[in-house]
Amino acid sequence: MHKIQGLAVALVLSAALAAPAMAHEQRDAAGKPVNDLGDTLKVEVRFSGQTMGPLSLNPGYDPDAHLGVPGEYLAPVIPTRPGNYAFHFTGKIRNQTVDETFTTSEKTFDPAADPSAIEFPAKDPGVGELAMRIERLGPRIDAAQAAAAQLRTLAFTGIVLGAAGLLLGLSSRRRVNR
Repeated sequence: MHKIQGLAVALVLSAALAAPAMAHEQRDAAGKPVNDLGDTLKVEVRFSGQTMGPLSLNPGYDPDAHLGVPGEYLAPVIPTRPGNYAFHFTGKIRNQTVDETFTTSEKTFDPAADPSAIEFPAKDPGVGELAMRIERLGPRIDAAQAAAAQLRTLAFTGIVLGAAGLLLGLSSRRRVNR
């Protein structure tokens, strides 16, 4: 395992309508925090065979204002499914190569939870559930659009036939009146 000095990993994990959660884990954290990584370290987020990233890490500490936690970096992610996530960090901290993976578990930090357990006063459907509902409505919407197109065609045909009937009626009335 590569020695990582002063890296406090903080990933903002939040679910829809839930308060943000912070995930922290350190490995070989000896020495002073590193506050000037720049763009030398990236993170990939993994869930159920899918990968997001690599994402840049943004400093969570402002040394001029002394706000935040020294050595803390953020990579905002909104987990859309509850479960275990893994965070794979690669790059360099100064001259030291980093290739570390942090995975949610009982021994590290909590997995992403379903926010409905803490929703109040109503439990709103999650993003995934809404997406599934929209997908199920797709065929109905397509059928309604096709029916609307047919109705437009019928309405236009009716208008044309009505106008033709009016013209025929007016022309035959002129013949009778002569």
